[in-house]
Amino acid sequence: MSATAEKPALPGSLNTNRSLDRWLRFEADATLGVRVGKVELGQGILTALAQIAADELDLRLDQVRIVTASTEASPNEGMTSGSRSVEESGEALRYACAEVRALALEAAAHRLGVSIEKLQLAEGVFHAGGKQASYWDLAAEIDLAREASGRVSPKQASDLALVGRSAARIDLPAKVFGEPSYVQDIDLPGMVHGRVVRPVNYAATLSSVDAEAVRALPGVIAVVRDGNFLGVVAEREEQAIRAQAALAKGCRWDAPRGLPGEAKIYDYLLGCPVETAVISDKRDADAKSRADVTLQATYRKPYIAHASIGPSCAVARYDGDRFEIWSHSQGIFPLRGDMVKCLRVPAERIVVHHTDGSGCYGHNGADDVALDAALLARAASPRPVKVQWMREEEFGWEPFGPAMVMKLSASLDRSGAVVDWNHDVWSNPHSNRSGRGAGSTLIAAPHLAAPVPVSPPVDMPLPAGASHRNAIPLYDFPSEHVARHLITDTPLRISALRALGGFANVFAIESMMDELAASCGADPVAFRLRHLKDPRACAVIERAAQMAGWKAGEKGDGTRGRGIGFCKYKNLGSYCAVIAEVVLEQGLRVVRAWAAVDVGRVVNPDGVVNQIEGGIVQATSWTLKEAVRFDTDFVTSRQWADYPILTFGEAPHVQVSLIDRPEEPSKGAGEGAQGPTGGAIANALFNAIGVRVRELPLTRERIATAIG
Repeated sequence: MSATAEKPALPGSLNTNRSLDRWLRFEADATLGVRVGKVELGQGILTALAQIAADELDLRLDQVRIVTASTEASPNEGMTSGSRSVEESGEALRYACAEVRALALEAAAHRLGVSIEKLQLAEGVFHAGGKQASYWDLAAEIDLAREASGRVSPKQASDLALVGRSAARIDLPAKVFGEPSYVQDIDLPGMVHGRVVRPVNYAATLSSVDAEAVRALPGVIAVVRDGNFLGVVAEREEQAIRAQAALAKGCRWDAPRGLPGEAKIYDYLLGCPVETAVISDKRDADAKSRADVTLQATYRKPYIAHASIGPSCAVARYDGDRFEIWSHSQGIFPLRGDMVKCLRVPAERIVVHHTDGSGCYGHNGADDVALDAALLARAASPRPVKVQWMREEEFGWEPFGPAMVMKLSASLDRSGAVVDWNHDVWSNPHSNRSGRGAGSTLIAAPHLAAPVPVSPPVDMPLPAGASHRNAIPLYDFPSEHVARHLITDTPLRISALRALGGFANVFAIESMMDELAASCGADPVAFRLRHLKDPRACAVIERAAQMAGWKAGEKGDGTRGRGIGFCKYKNLGSYCAVIAEVVLEQGLRVVRAWAAVDVGRVVNPDGVVNQIEGGIVQATSWTLKEAVRFDTDFVTSRQWADYPILTFGEAPHVQVSLIDRPEEPSKGAGEGAQGPTGGAIANALFNAIGVRVRELPLTRERIATAIG
């Protein structure tokens, strides 16, 4: 048992990063330096964390400076994922700051010669009897090189001045005004440019390559071959691109076909061996005996890409002893763990700095390109190397959100109550992130001459779950059976995509709830409320219906309709209900969406609203347009023309209402709206034209087939 495990548990990430000085430092410029291991991905988390710290220490927000995450100086908080940043990092900061405030009160009372009760604190300055001392005056007397005790309680909700109020995002000004802030903007002295030549498919091996002609091209510094890993380094980016193309042209690959092809993918997945686990089994023979009507339906979701607007990028420098890497990875410490295996140097000789990149809300190519850059940096040492993926490389090689099949059946009694519920989900695992197991998850790892074995994907267990996330309904059914059928054969490279299996499972559950309501002539909103006992769940549904002006039993007009979707994310996190309004034109278009959300204690209302708005827009794109295309060789959707996403002109108008519960713990907002949005859109389509489409995306062709 580790030393940490033997000690009392501390809140959030403080439990595994127990030293106060790992989190906080009073800087010489009269600011508070806050170090966190969670990173900014466009979700506004650093602003919320700054609000938490400032409130607990009675500082202005501009007195708090969030230090960019680095493996050299930041607490190890693992991955920024799962809508857990406020829960894990926020709770850690609340308690760490509360304890530091208590230590500073003691030091100030001693310095000023008064009792603690006589001290007043404002904007970081302690006042008593005409005398004063600031945190920075007292910094030498406050020993932060100590373990947090967790015994100092943070402020009560009624005492908070910043938490619960909107604050401007601290990361946006640089992005909005075009200041260099992204990893793509890095320009280090002496920096050169690298490109990698990928195999032609997952199974290909390099049989020969003509490298000599490429070495003679203008600007080329090095051609790197390490087993099946092949890359170039050149003085300028355009020279690296030309050298990459020439090197690719001179390659010969042994490339067996290994994919089932897009048209057969669902049959293929259902025919694969599975690991079955029953995750909910409530048996009530008496309830089942009252069944009067039984419905069955199969719902499908394709492989989906992260589709980051900017392809992945990284910069690496190797000085002959130590690697320094700049990456937009969501987990710099786990990434360093994989780097140790692939570069074969100890962790203390690898530093990974987080730098903003194009957001993905999941696991795209950020970690992979970091290893590309490190491998090429050895050939260019000591000069730093920037590796910028191209669009074709991002779409071809990033990990995708897995395809899924959900088979549901449910029975109603004569009163229209659900008496039996069955949900079976078939899916690949949903995570293949860095930093776990004996192997590596990075693309180049198994391609090296001394290959690092591939770590197999994992499916995180309940209660959060992965493929089975949100498969257990929050609705109250007397008899239910839910099973996960895990498919370990992964035709395409897969990993975490925003909401994981929760998007497809909620789409299926909410579609079935609507089908059941329609079969017994019940209003969809009233039908859901009838089957819910959780008052917070009922509250978001009622609020969304009120916002949208929902009328019981409302019907579409043949081209326009509205539908509702709901979930409690992971059955552990935020509550969200979405009502979508759609119109059928040349294809299906979502014109408006209303969302009611309960994330417990709201830290930054504007930040929560932004996350819900973004989640609804992204889920609308998934629901209407997105699917990875592939044949028996490889991925064929390699450009935007082959993988369309929602455009600005197609984005719905979104209205969000927050139900703030200051006394409840904060829950993440980033992944709560995806499933309800998909379900609401599918249900709105049915409401509009009386046709049910159960396979995503809801394309014009699928709608026409259903009508015909």
